[in-house]
Amino acid sequence: MLRFTIPGMTCGGCAASVRKALGTVEGVESVAIDLPSRSVEVAGRPAPAAVTHALTAAGFEPQGLPAA
Repeated sequence: MLRFTIPGMTCGGCAASVRKALGTVEGVESVAIDLPSRSVEVAGRPAPAAVTHALTAAGFEPQGLPAA
């Protein structure tokens, strides 16, 4: 499981975009988003670099992911 924050995730539309972006990453089994705390939990075994890449491509900058 990966836990991290996305400071720029400020609304339901952002959360939907984050969920959609993470859905494209191999190894992601499920995504739980807590919008008030801007935190994300990803279940599965995705590569942190792939998660970062997908979110950055969607316009978000995750914080707290392990380094590649």
